[in-house]
Amino acid sequence: MKSGFVGIVGRPNVGKSTLLNSILGEKIAITTDKPQTTRNIIRGIYTNHDEEVQMVFIDTPGIHKPRNKLGEFMTEAAIKTFGEVDAIIFIVDDALSRGPGDRYIVEMLKNVETPKILVINKIDRMEPDEFAEVYREYDELGLFDCILGTSAIQGTHVERVIETAASFMEEGPMFFPDDIVTEHPARFIASEIIREKVLLYLQEEVPHGVAVEIEQYVEEKDITRISAVIYCEKKSHKGMIIGKGGRKLKGIGKSAREEIEALLGTRVFLETWVKVKENWRDSDIALTNFGYRD
Repeated sequence: MKSGFVGIVGRPNVGKSTLLNSILGEKIAITTDKPQTTRNIIRGIYTNHDEEVQMVFIDTPGIHKPRNKLGEFMTEAAIKTFGEVDAIIFIVDDALSRGPGDRYIVEMLKNVETPKILVINKIDRMEPDEFAEVYREYDELGLFDCILGTSAIQGTHVERVIETAASFMEEGPMFFPDDIVTEHPARFIASEIIREKVLLYLQEEVPHGVAVEIEQYVEEKDITRISAVIYCEKKSHKGMIIGKGGRKLKGIGKSAREEIEALLGTRVFLETWVKVKENWRDSDIALTNFGYRD
């Protein structure tokens, strides 16, 4: 059995979580078209007995220059994985010359000895000559052991990504039972699903100053009862989340409940409230309470 750890890194909104979900064949990480959707380290466990391999894929928050303490935590958590994994998947979706975000990460990777796989994502949106330009710019760096193109959302060439990552694994033990795809408890995933629905329902109306805290999670014989608080930073945002007549919050709750029921395979009773906690992204206490910092 070959086994090991693979870090998935990149700037915000390049498709890291989408690739992880595609590798595992099921959703364990929330995805939206908004940057910095992923805040915590998400570990997905891929086991293939036919190929005799188990890999723990670590989906990291998007690396960016932080503007608050939450941003600092997210970037530090992502960079920390560089030296803790057996291979790194660096995801990009554009030419290196078109933005400072990827160059910022490339400079850090130059000092990392871990094997590096470049994945050019969203090839379904690229013309062949555009893909060739991106490939050429990164290939000329001489930094990557392999360069692959994929469309994570369509599942295109994802198998090649898995095979390439597996080629860097060495003989070792299975870290997890073969029927587990994530070490995160259902309580955590439920809170992330609720946060995803908030981001999707609010579009651009409310910035990323939203956190979800599960106050109660009770598993009964035929139903799971969940009470969740959605925190925002401003009173005006609270009204946007609730919506006229409470319709927006009801929509968020209904959509989240249906997805959590599919995840758990049981009925779910979900209650949601909205509270204001000003500037929580710069509060050490709040970041600890919300599980972003030890």
